[in-house]
Formats: sequence, structure tokens, C-alpha cells
Amino acid sequence: MLAKRIIPCLDVRDGRVVKGTRFVNIRDAGDPVERAAFYNREGADEIVFLDITASVEGRRAIIDVVRQTAEVVFIPLTVGGGIDSTSFMQELLESGADKVSLNTAALKNPALIREGAEQFGSQCIVVAIDACRVDQQTGSESRKWEVYSHGGRKATGLDLIDWVKKAEAMSAGEILLTSMDADGTLDGYDNEMLAAVADAVQIPVIASGGAGTLEHMYEALTRGKAHAVLAASILHYGTYSIAEIKEYLSSKGLPVRPVNK
Repeated sequence: MLAKRIIPCLDVRDGRVVKGTRFVNIRDAGDPVERAAFYNREGADEIVFLDITASVEGRRAIIDVVRQTAEVVFIPLTVGGGIDSTSFMQELLESGADKVSLNTAALKNPALIREGAEQFGSQCIVVAIDACRVDQQTGSESRKWEVYSHGGRKATGLDLIDWVKKAEAMSAGEILLTSMDADGTLDGYDNEMLAAVADAVQIPVIASGGAGTLEHMYEALTRGKAHAVLAASILHYGTYSIAEIKEYLSSKGLPVRPVNK
């Protein structure tokens, strides 16, 4: 079994790391370069850097901050925000990113996924998806989630499972799946949604949205069938350290990369 990855997420707005609840009530969480350097030292497996208002404001992710972050991070760095061309992907990769995350632009132009994969390799292309439950029932025959664009602001009418299958068919390397219902609540990931997506595709699925306890992470990696867990609030505000998360998961029998200090 491959090691399970612990990935801090740096949502950046106006040059600062921020965190909200269900995509609103935004709070400051520090400087992105300093936070990235800290998590690199603490033993994170990867860093995800998302310019959360780039698509809404019609601009591109902040190249200078990406470059500065890459200089202090020696683990894989994924960058997303307003990426709408392979030329911009190349600029980010040349600035130090290891992967690029496509969301709104991929929804507008799914061919962009394949174009990026053909030019840079599928391993560089992460398709980020923000999804919200459109039914409140449970059970395998009633599960349904709708995909949102523009940082969770616009409903697309697109079914989540249909979209992840298409993203995989277009050669996406990973799916970064955020539950809009769970995001920032600290009440746990949407494991039903995670498992439905993991069952629908063969590529790795990264769980995002709702981590509040160590048990939540374990459940996402087991019941939710995720390959990795993204976390923000519980790391930014010091609830748990990377080492504590990995020690817990290891004690539960899951393989994790050791924290070397």
C-alpha cells in the first residue's frame, strides 16, 4: 500500500493565507511563504497553494509568491488559481511548482486538462473540484453532488461523478475534491462523496474540507477511500502538528512517510 499523504493547504487571498467556513467568513492565517516553510520543516508530504480569488477576479495566480514559496519548500508544491492556458502552466512550473491545479478553467475548457497532460505529463495535472450535495438523503441510489466553479460561487449544473470520469478520461493525474458542505466546519470530511468518487475513477483522490480531528483523517483515508488528506484550519491554528497526525495514522495501521527532524 502506498504511503498516505498529509497535505497542508494554503488558500491565499491578497497575499495572505486565509481560511473560511463553507467558503465564507474568511479569517487570516498568516504569510504564505512562512507557512509553507514551516510545514516543510514539520514533515508535510506536499503543499497545495491556491489563489482562491484569481478566477473570480479574472487574474492569474501570484507568480512572485509561488517563486518565493518554491525557494523554501523541498517537497512537491501544487499551485492553482486562474490557470487557463498551457503557457501559464509552464510559467508556474518554471517558477518552482511541481503540479498545477485546474478548476474553473477546466470546467470551461475540459481540453485544457489533456493539453496540459500531453505537454507536461499527467502527474503534473491536478483537477480540483468544489462540490455540494444536492440531496439530503443517504443510500447508494440517492447520492448526488453538483460541481461549482469560481471558488464555489457558481453552480454549473454538472454532476460530480460525470465530471470526475471526464477529467480522468482527459488524462488528469489526480482529483482534489472539496466538499463545500463540510469545508471549514471541523465536523469531518464527506466520506460518502469521497468514496463515490474514488470508486468512479482509478486516479488518486485527495480529500479536502472538514478535517477537525485525527479520527476524521483516518476515516477519510479508509471509509472515504482517499489517497491523501488536505488540511487547513487544524494545522494553521495549531490544533495538531504534522507529526501528531502521522503518529496517529501509523498507530491505526496506515502507512505514512516518517517525519525526519
